[in-house]
Amino acid sequence: MSTLNIGIFGRRNVGKSSIINALAGQDVAIVSDTPGTTTDPVRKRIEIFGLGPCVLIDTAGIDDEGNLGRMRVARSESVAAQIDLALLVFTGDAFGEYEEGMLRLFARYALPVIPVHNKSDMGMLDDALKARVEEISGTETVEFSTALPASELEEEVRMLTERMIKSVSASRYSERPMFDGLVCPGQHVLLVCPIDSEAPTGRLILPQVNAIRNLLDIGAVVTVVQPDRLAGLFSDGREFSLVVTDSQAFSEVAAVVPENVPLTSFSMLLARSKGCFEDYCKGTPKISALKDGDRVLILESCTHHASCDDIGRVKIPALMRRFTGKRLEFDVVGGLDAVSRPIEDYALVLQCGGCMITRRQLFSRLLPAIEKGIPVSNYGMAISYMKGIYERALKPLLL
Repeated sequence: MSTLNIGIFGRRNVGKSSIINALAGQDVAIVSDTPGTTTDPVRKRIEIFGLGPCVLIDTAGIDDEGNLGRMRVARSESVAAQIDLALLVFTGDAFGEYEEGMLRLFARYALPVIPVHNKSDMGMLDDALKARVEEISGTETVEFSTALPASELEEEVRMLTERMIKSVSASRYSERPMFDGLVCPGQHVLLVCPIDSEAPTGRLILPQVNAIRNLLDIGAVVTVVQPDRLAGLFSDGREFSLVVTDSQAFSEVAAVVPENVPLTSFSMLLARSKGCFEDYCKGTPKISALKDGDRVLILESCTHHASCDDIGRVKIPALMRRFTGKRLEFDVVGGLDAVSRPIEDYALVLQCGGCMITRRQLFSRLLPAIEKGIPVSNYGMAISYMKGIYERALKPLLL
């Protein structure tokens, strides 16, 4: 499971940092009565029982002032596109345009939010305002105070954590297991894992590791091989319910695996489990419509040293130019970095599998393109399309 990112938002001096420290169980954010103490997002990685690995993000006040203050607010707002859950903190009766503006931003990203009325030891939320907050946010408000004695604070943290678990679990962007509905207990699955110059030293790449774990959880029988060991497996009459390959070895593997054996790739499984799968299905064939001078945006979800065999920066651009016969321009943006050009400059957006980010982060990453009607696809789907095995590789995922 990917690490969940939880953002804490609110005006200056509403106690965001104190809530971070209470959830983390340690002093990770500076707490001060001086407004504006937090100037840039502060991240703390913790394990929350029921949620797993999480990153708590303390943001600057949404009411910060001046040129520098507006830059801090913009930085805080940008966090909304990178998180899976928002806590919107306010105190007293201070719930107005700032908070409503953040709720509109959260709604754009379909982001679950929990309104947190902090410093409740100084007075509970007025019933009329509570009703208004819950009407606007669409969810119940949590009363909280970090000034309570340790035993009472522990109970407050437990109740807030339970709300966080429910909010994330109810989200339509919860991740789907890679083989959900595709493999049954006892079935044999073959994973083809090339070990080439792009493979990390001494280990498998994350999608392969996740695939093995998910199959073991299901109770399937897993066989892992490199491409040059494939032929012998099928010549001795072994039967597999599904074959999954690295997308770069699609042609080599498809030539060996019998047509009656379902075949797909790790990247395409990720497209189904955490990507914008329906948008990918519509966008992938648009590769054939690319024209001379079109610009393609390639989004990598991790940062790494590129090599001459890099899939996103070298191999896919070369393959796409050969397939289309067009003079295409490519921009590559790694991690969750901002895209420097207007999204309208692109004729196609190509997303990697996204193994290092959450489903919501991936959705938020692609949302500007989807909103503008720009075709989107992912590495595996694009590669299978350009290698002429798109329908075969897609068929097992449409069950």
